[in-house]
Order: sequence, then C-alpha cells, then structure tokens
Amino acid sequence: MVMIRCTGKLLKRLRAIPAPEPSASTTRLGDWYANLVNVGRKPFILCVSELTLLPLVLEAAGAKEEFPARLAAAVAQVLVGAGVGDNAAQAEADAMSEASYATTASRRVLGSMNDFWNLLDGYWEPGADLTRVALRLAEAPCSPLGMESPARATLAFFAAAGGISANDV
Repeated sequence: MVMIRCTGKLLKRLRAIPAPEPSASTTRLGDWYANLVNVGRKPFILCVSELTLLPLVLEAAGAKEEFPARLAAAVAQVLVGAGVGDNAAQAEADAMSEASYATTASRRVLGSMNDFWNLLDGYWEPGADLTRVALRLAEAPCSPLGMESPARATLAFFAAAGGISANDV
C-alpha cells in the first residue's frame, strides 16, 4: 500500500478525499508526494518519493480515474531507467497496487518538488518522453540528500535493502 501525499490543488483536481489518519506506506520508497504543475500551458503531475526524492512526471489529463495505476507504472519505468533491476522495479510497482491519499506533511520534500518544477520548465519540450524527463530530473543534486542525486540515492537504497539479489539491482 502506498500513501500519496497530494497538495490541496491536486486533491481538488482528483476529487480525492484524504485519509483522516493516514497510515505509512508499505512500499520500499515510502510515501509519494504529488503536485499539479503547469509547464507552459500544459498541466502535469510532479511526483517525488519521500525517501530518495526520486521524481516522476505524469500527464494530468485523465488522472482522476487512473492516477494510482499510472503512478505505479511510471515508478517501474523510472526505476529500470535509473538502473534498478526489472524484478525489484516490478515488485515496487506491485506493492503500489493499493493507494490512499493524504495531505502533504514534509516541507523538505515540497522544497525539492519546487526545485524539480523549476528544472522541469527547462527540460520539457512538446512530445518529450516523460520517463526521460524524470530521469534527467533525477540526476540533479539535492541538498537534503547531501548533494547526491535522487537517481544515485535510489540505486544505493535498493542495493542496501535486504532481499534483492545482484540480478535485481
């Protein structure tokens, strides 16, 4: 089960009701933060893992009906693109099959999301592959990670986590 911590703007767009007492995510990457952002005139959903600050970018169109499933699929794609093995990436996506919504709770993550949003404006171009854009964002050094990139932090996190064979990372 994954907890998706949305900004008020995104909760309103999704017509989602946050859990009154949110429980912790059971996924390896923990809670995901999500915000509705505009790049040019196009709306996107910018998502960031609370633990490793790994960013994702999803199209906002149609998100109301299928946001959790699209988030899980994007997580698997970005993890594989970052170098996490197929098995570990799919296991993380499978663990996200159940989702609940909550409000944001970490200023640290929200600050990093704002940094990614500023970078996204420069990285995005019409027709861009959003997985590639997310992987490019994931290479940016982040001060909450000691100036490490989210991509490297995610790889280290999966390598250090128990239960993953050498073939999976």
